[in-house]
Amino acid sequence: MSMKLNNKHDLLEHRRALRNNMTEEERILWSVLKNSNLNGYKFRRQQSIGYYILDFYNPEKKIGIELDGSQHYVGDKVEYDKNRDEFLEATGVKMLRFSNSEIRRNLNGVLDCILNLLEIPTSPLSPPC
Repeated sequence: MSMKLNNKHDLLEHRRALRNNMTEEERILWSVLKNSNLNGYKFRRQQSIGYYILDFYNPEKKIGIELDGSQHYVGDKVEYDKNRDEFLEATGVKMLRFSNSEIRRNLNGVLDCILNLLEIPTSPLSPPC
């Protein structure tokens, strides 16, 4: 019997709360990703894989996108994010991380990076940007 990996039921309320309380940067990126607006690629918000919740996820290409505020660059959060990414990559999910400031300052560059990973075959160990 296999373990359910995606969208665990016990995370439903937490995922819902995250969707209803998106950061400004998440809203900006979601405005481009929703409704398959980015070259027809479908994304989901707050998809869980295992006990981790990804900000955005493309199920077709198994690409996860995380937006990081300043709290992700200090203390225990750095190690937590490293372990999280290793787990997700072990399940076949290719992870992209962007800082909130990248979304505000260079949205087009972020979108180019996402499209590169969606459209150009790359090694899962070496994202295109």
